[in-house]
Amino acid sequence: MTKPSIVGISGSLSDPSRTSVLVKAVLTAIERETGYASSFIELSDAAPALFQSRSPKDLSVTGKAFVHRVEQADLLVVGTPVYRASYTGALKHLFDLVDHRHFSNKPVVLTATGGSPLHGLMIDHQLRPLFGFLQALSLPTTVYAVESDFSNYAISNPDIEERIARVGVEASTYLKRRTNQANGSHEAPLAAIA
Repeated sequence: MTKPSIVGISGSLSDPSRTSVLVKAVLTAIERETGYASSFIELSDAAPALFQSRSPKDLSVTGKAFVHRVEQADLLVVGTPVYRASYTGALKHLFDLVDHRHFSNKPVVLTATGGSPLHGLMIDHQLRPLFGFLQALSLPTTVYAVESDFSNYAISNPDIEERIARVGVEASTYLKRRTNQANGSHEAPLAAIA
């Protein structure tokens, strides 16, 4: 049995990035719950390989490798800064290049950072529809953090830390379910687990 692939994606093009810090914190919580290692894609690093491509057939070898990691992941943690009341164009471009057939029932943890609590609903109004279109399974608990939740690019708000821990447990449950299904095990429906 191969180990599940857990991939985090930061849609921020800034360095340093609060979004990247948040995604990495969620990955750490999931690793703690599952015992599996994760990997991380920072779009600020992947951008040159992805942005030169207008369609999947234009991708370079490096760009194809980034897209393949996202498509083959058993669980995704996706984060974006709120930009003009939505996710970044960089994140959208990545998901314009993937093959949607790889996302059916794939669990996805949604996270975002913003300058105001007023943008917190962006996750439900923008990110959920994107992953709904891909037929992925957006997990119920999301994490939204504002600048005051960080101190020197480290999460400093206990409420955010508690929410991240909750996401770790939730993601572990859904990942276990997906892994068991892939290995032919029959369990109760997801609704009974959640």
